[in-house]
Order: sequence, then structure tokens, then C-alpha cells
Amino acid sequence: MAGGWARDGAVNEQIEASINDELARRRARRAPAGESFTHCAECEEPIPEARRQAIPGVKLCIDCQQQRDAAFKPRAGINRRGSKDSQLK
Repeated sequence: MAGGWARDGAVNEQIEASINDELARRRARRAPAGESFTHCAECEEPIPEARRQAIPGVKLCIDCQQQRDAAFKPRAGINRRGSKDSQLK
């Protein structure tokens, strides 16, 4: 269902493109970049060679990375249904 001068499927193509762009941005943020550190950026302990080869661009030792991962609290997304319901009332 297209509106105006847009061809059929144009809206869905635009939505898919937006989703793919966001996924690519998220992958780029997660992936370490650059040269791996030989010592941890937080505790200065040596990072094993196997870890540096397995994850190019790694900057933290395993212990520090586990502590950082445990401290991460994902935030809730937007409650779109709640937003719609509140608009309908």
C-alpha cells in the first residue's frame, strides 16, 4: 500500500533500510577497533596473546570485562502499545 507518488512496497523498503542501518551501527559500536592492548586498560594486568588474537582491538582483561558486563543494566524500550492506548483515551 503506497500513498501519493510512492510505488508499492516503498514504505516497507524504507523501514527495512532503517532497521538494517541501526543494526549495522550497533555492531560497529560493539566491535573493538584498532590494535589490541598488551595490558588491561583498567588494572594493568597482561592480556593473554590468545585473547588478543581472538578479539582484535581488545582493551580489557577477562576479569575486568566480566565485571563491566555484569554491571551493564539494559534499559527498557518504549512501550508503544501504552503510548497508543493513552492517545486513544
